[in-house]
Amino acid sequence: MATFLIVDDAKVMRINLKKMIEELGHEVLAEASTGYQGIEAYKEHLPDIVTMDITMPGERSIKDGIDAVKGIIDFHPAAKIIMVTSHGEQNKVISAIKSGASNYLLKPIQLEKLEEIVNSLLVDKNKSEE
Repeated sequence: MATFLIVDDAKVMRINLKKMIEELGHEVLAEASTGYQGIEAYKEHLPDIVTMDITMPGERSIKDGIDAVKGIIDFHPAAKIIMVTSHGEQNKVISAIKSGASNYLLKPIQLEKLEEIVNSLLVDKNKSEE
């Protein structure tokens, strides 16, 4: 079982992701609606995996999900972050991956694709702990 932090400004998206994550047998430790709150929640809870929306309203010096990825990676370089994005945001996905994100999911999220990415991140995490 892995622990998660969900960062998304859309409440319905957080609810749906939480249901999916729990359906896969994992636990959601916390949720946040801005990138800044996501960084703070990451520092507090240290989840195994973060799902991060790319496009969110700015707060303080954090403009969007890409800035939040940078903030989390600065705090913990081995953090596992899955970007959540809409079609047509490929340039933002590339920026997020360059900033340290591990992978991405396109909306609407498919349970099977979420499971595939989570399993690959957990395999990577277990290899790095050996």
